[in-house]
Amino acid sequence: MSSLAKTATGVVRPARATRPDDWMLRQLPVQMLAHDFFVRFVSIFQELGTTLLDDADNVERVVDLSVAPDSSIAWLGSWIGVEKLDDSMPDDLRRRIVATSAQTLATRGTVDGLRAFLELLSGGPAEIEEGGGVWRAGEVPLDTAWVRMHVASTGPLPEAAFVDIVRDEVPAHVRAELWSGDRLLWSSETDDEW
Repeated sequence: MSSLAKTATGVVRPARATRPDDWMLRQLPVQMLAHDFFVRFVSIFQELGTTLLDDADNVERVVDLSVAPDSSIAWLGSWIGVEKLDDSMPDDLRRRIVATSAQTLATRGTVDGLRAFLELLSGGPAEIEEGGGVWRAGEVPLDTAWVRMHVASTGPLPEAAFVDIVRDEVPAHVRAELWSGDRLLWSSETDDEW
């Protein structure tokens, strides 16, 4: 009967059996263990094999954002279209951005998805005004492809990094403005500034 181990994300899995240091040498016939050459030769492959098996044992942790190495966070984000993660951002923020983006992937490009993303980045409430909607035939306004986003601050991010990340979340055909307090940080109509 195997014991259970709880992962960093709270998932309970069977605990892995520990591998003895001489696991490969134990597989040699007894006569070969008496020869120093065979023991040293097989030890080389045992060391390589141990490294490979240790990596295989930990493969599930590589994609677990709570324990993945810092160097893999941007790589994991690229799987779901989060391309603007900067190493200068706080580590916990980078992990939250990737995790939240993965959870809200189905709402990406919508008002709710954009609001959730802005609140994550800024650490505070976000307001969004937009021109989309549903109208009766013949009552559609001339201009519906616009969005105005308001946050109190850019949180822990410098303004340029904040704008850079938000730009990727706004649908390409939509005119957009991003405000922090009473300051206009970015407008898609003057996008050449960034």
